[in-house]
Amino acid sequence: MEPRFSPNALTVLERRYLRKEAGKVVETPGELLRRVARNIAQVELKYGATAADVARLSEEFYTLMATLEFMPNSPTLMNAGRDLQQLAACFVLPVGDSLGEIFEAVKHAALIHQSGGGTGFSFSRLRPKHDAVRTTGGVASGPVSFMKVFNTATEAVKQGGTRRGANMGILRVDHPDIRDFITCKQDGAEITNFNISVGITDSFMAAVRAGAEFPLVNPRDGSQAGTVMAAELMDLIVDMAWKNGEPGVVFLDRLNADNPTPALGDIESTNPCGEQPLLPYEACNLGSLNLALLVKDGSDGPSVDYAKLARRVKQAVHFLDNVIDASRYPLEEISRMVGLNRKIGLGVMGFADLLLRLGISYRSEQAVSLAEELMAAIHGVAREASAELAAQRGPFPSFPQSTYRDGRPLRNATTTTIAPTGTISMLCGCSSGIEPLFALAFQRNVLDNDRLLEANPVFLEAAKARGFHSAELIQAVSRTGSCAGLSGVPADVQQVFVTAHDIEPEWHVRIQAAFQRHTDNAVSKTVNFPHSATREDVAKVYWLAYELGCKGVTIYRDGSREAQVLSVPARSEGGGEVAAAALTVVRPRPRPLESETTGITKKFKIGGCGKLFVTVNSDDFGLCEVFTNTGEEGCQPLSEAVSRLVSIALRSGVEVESVVNQLKGIKCVGCIVDQPETRVLSCPDAIGKAIEKYVNGVNRFDLGVFGGPRSVIPCQEPGCTGYMVHADGCYTCVICGFSRCG
Repeated sequence: MEPRFSPNALTVLERRYLRKEAGKVVETPGELLRRVARNIAQVELKYGATAADVARLSEEFYTLMATLEFMPNSPTLMNAGRDLQQLAACFVLPVGDSLGEIFEAVKHAALIHQSGGGTGFSFSRLRPKHDAVRTTGGVASGPVSFMKVFNTATEAVKQGGTRRGANMGILRVDHPDIRDFITCKQDGAEITNFNISVGITDSFMAAVRAGAEFPLVNPRDGSQAGTVMAAELMDLIVDMAWKNGEPGVVFLDRLNADNPTPALGDIESTNPCGEQPLLPYEACNLGSLNLALLVKDGSDGPSVDYAKLARRVKQAVHFLDNVIDASRYPLEEISRMVGLNRKIGLGVMGFADLLLRLGISYRSEQAVSLAEELMAAIHGVAREASAELAAQRGPFPSFPQSTYRDGRPLRNATTTTIAPTGTISMLCGCSSGIEPLFALAFQRNVLDNDRLLEANPVFLEAAKARGFHSAELIQAVSRTGSCAGLSGVPADVQQVFVTAHDIEPEWHVRIQAAFQRHTDNAVSKTVNFPHSATREDVAKVYWLAYELGCKGVTIYRDGSREAQVLSVPARSEGGGEVAAAALTVVRPRPRPLESETTGITKKFKIGGCGKLFVTVNSDDFGLCEVFTNTGEEGCQPLSEAVSRLVSIALRSGVEVESVVNQLKGIKCVGCIVDQPETRVLSCPDAIGKAIEKYVNGVNRFDLGVFGGPRSVIPCQEPGCTGYMVHADGCYTCVICGFSRCG
């Protein structure tokens, strides 16, 4: 059978997965899946299987992926059966408190990023700034300064030609530099290749609750280095998260309570999106089941096919265990730790689609119950499958030192993880991870600036079946992404077909906690807030996540990051029709320039100003700067002022078309014709026309407004006309799957 990928999935495959030679795709989607299936099935030979056994298993693995019922993490799809053969998605590296250890970690991180992996670090071992350095007689610069070194190194490495470097940085809440860490990303220009989270302890939460002081500890010698009012520090965490979504929080004591091999060390950090707590030098191989394909019809209506789910879980566990042996790891230390614990992380995607097909609202007790029921079933079968593999191949080597109470040998120290599935869920045509839908309909830019309406297929089915479908309705839904408050949409449909911002934050946390109760590792989930949310709203979510047993929490208040500039109009408070009002600007800040730009320089002849050279440059994230040079008789200060302001506007996300329209047509006396087909009316007019020429020439920067809900930014992948939304703890393009988190 051939895989049934959608046109959008085929675009993602061509951009990010299919093998290329000299820039040309030389592999079909079916060939990709067969390459992966054969490579992973070959591991069976190590355990005494015959060639016929391998062939049968290869076909089983191929079918599992070709039916879109399961997908492994992106590095496995990209690298299995190819020269790199690095199949793991995430790693954690230790950062010791000496210059040699720090830069050894930088080197190791660069090698991992080059191989296509993401990295997590705890900087909690580093002594605080101004602390004594006995060997040199100097003073330490502190964790945040060294995070900038790691960030710069990440910027310099392009991951395997296919994925960008991504990092998680964690600092314990009792570190003396914790305030600097909490605020280190507040201007948006620093440490841009990191997600950051504060490592929260139970004692800190108790101190916050009691309104007590909390001791800060120097990691160099364990001595007390002062105290802070715990509640004030929590307020600072909340304030920064409210402002720009970071830092997140991870509950360290909870991570270590579930650490299956404490004899090998404490868990200090997670991977970049927070769902995979790992010991130093551990890696994890992830994959996800498509829940949207687990619905069966019956006399009582649709329900979950748990028998089919059990079969797919067993196949997926077998697949992921084989991945461990098939992978070639970038460091010997990683190979050793992975071999000791053999952690895998089987998760899910398509949960929101499943709810829609079952007629269940995401914001309901029924959804919470189903989430827990589903994950309990998956976790139970995954452990059973791991035990069966252990009986055949032996348990993970560090099992005798593990904390599993039932004593049953397992092949894998962990079996389940709820990971973000931004790109692989696009391949499977389903919703991402356990996130709700971002939009029921949106407008996608296509060639010649046309816009194509795309709508959720389950919503379309319901609209046609219930008799309220119309082109006008879908157009109205695309303006905000939601059907809430639209006349003509039945109330029960509005209740079921909810999107991320229709859902109160409490339900986001409760769904996360329901999945967490039956997940070995952790759960990737973003708690979405409207722009109007208060700091108190954020604080309530932190406490709820802690009390319900989550291992961490990431929040995002819409429009709170400077990268998200344009918001489409919100629904009226009365829930009526969406108003076609002007866009709301959310105090943008220009993003920093990348280290390398490319562009064109165009020469104009401008009347009394003489020669004018206009340079238009772009970097990996789009059009970014304009600058000018004039002859001796030219008005260089005016041209320079215009170009500086234009550069700031472009890096703040203002539409290119809007910038060009404002500049073109400005008149200045004395200007002459530059070319027969182009009248140059002034220096600003020339700048506008130079930008327009560049944009038309490369066809890369259609920065039109997303025809969907809330705040969005254009995709940063060259050539993609999609838009990025904040989900799973990171910005991800809804069209090509590009993500700054790897």
